[in-house]
Amino acid sequence: MGGAFLAAAVLARVGNRIGLPTIPLFILAGILLGPHTPGIVLVADPHDLEMLSALGLVLLLFYLGLEFHLDDLKAGGRKMALAGGTYLALNVGAGLGFGFALGWGTSEALVLAGVLGISSSAIVTKVLVDLGRIGNPETKPILGIIVVEDVFLALYLAALQPILSGADSLSAAAVDGGKAFGFLLLLALAARFGTKVIGKLINTRDDELLVISFLGAAVFVAGVSEWFGVADAIGAFMVGLMLGSTSSGTRILKLVHPLRDAFGAIFFFAFGLSINPGDLPTVLWPVLAAVAVTLAMNVFAGLAAAKVYAFGPQATANISTTLVARGEFALILATMAATAGLDERLSPFIAGYVLVLAVLAPLAAGRSHWLARILPGGRGRGEDRPTFR
Repeated sequence: MGGAFLAAAVLARVGNRIGLPTIPLFILAGILLGPHTPGIVLVADPHDLEMLSALGLVLLLFYLGLEFHLDDLKAGGRKMALAGGTYLALNVGAGLGFGFALGWGTSEALVLAGVLGISSSAIVTKVLVDLGRIGNPETKPILGIIVVEDVFLALYLAALQPILSGADSLSAAAVDGGKAFGFLLLLALAARFGTKVIGKLINTRDDELLVISFLGAAVFVAGVSEWFGVADAIGAFMVGLMLGSTSSGTRILKLVHPLRDAFGAIFFFAFGLSINPGDLPTVLWPVLAAVAVTLAMNVFAGLAAAKVYAFGPQATANISTTLVARGEFALILATMAATAGLDERLSPFIAGYVLVLAVLAPLAAGRSHWLARILPGGRGRGEDRPTFR
């Protein structure tokens, strides 16, 4: 465990010096120090970190729920919904078509639709901060698209779980789906109408008791969610949604941050442990094709968002390149696919795809003025070059 944390930390420090996000580096640490790579093997059996990895996933989605508020959707109004919906339609639709074109199976195609369709909010936010673009006019639509994606992700994972569980018949699938929907509805009602009661139960001045309380609630509800056929991560997301609206929400957000970072790193590291580098060449061409599809769809989505907000070529290019990154959500889907026993090529494919785009995205965003020059109305114009910090 100590070696895993230290290896992830060392690689992440090196990556920060050259402007790379931490997620692909944590995965790379797992690949290099796992059982499938010659040299030092820190963890011979990836299952040894299974519980800690699951806790990392729970905390990632719990934190996302804390940050998410339904008011965020109302504030952006029609433009945010239109831009986010267009982005999802283009990217998820292209991902689904790509999945069917690979011919790996229907369930695999549905997983790939989510993998190719949803950006990494962690990497996108980091890119915006690192490039000093938080105050740019196009940043609000970018964050709006991320919010719409988060809502879609929660619904998509909930709908996908019964399909991946392998129900024996249509009626069994309907029963499983009904159970999952009923449980989700119960959690949604609690989040909508039970905030005051939940706030009183969770509230305490003692940080130690507060940490134990929200961590216990998140993990417990995540476990119960699995009984009802709902992904544990979505159960944790709903708990975050409930607690984020209480009077203790701000304190919880601050207290859970280091826990999320630590166990999230183990989640990405453990995913890397399961990857055999020898399998990556077998999916090289599908990975490169998927990257090309994602880059093309992001340009189209950027053009569509720019039309909604009446942006110029530079803002369009910033939107297109900033949202390219794929990360934590793709790996959540990879974990679900592996648990469901889907095609073994999915894990190395998703790992390769995430690694390429997680590295490419910050580089592309920092050079978005190159794209701006070739967009409509941008030829020969080099305005609004990025400011690096």
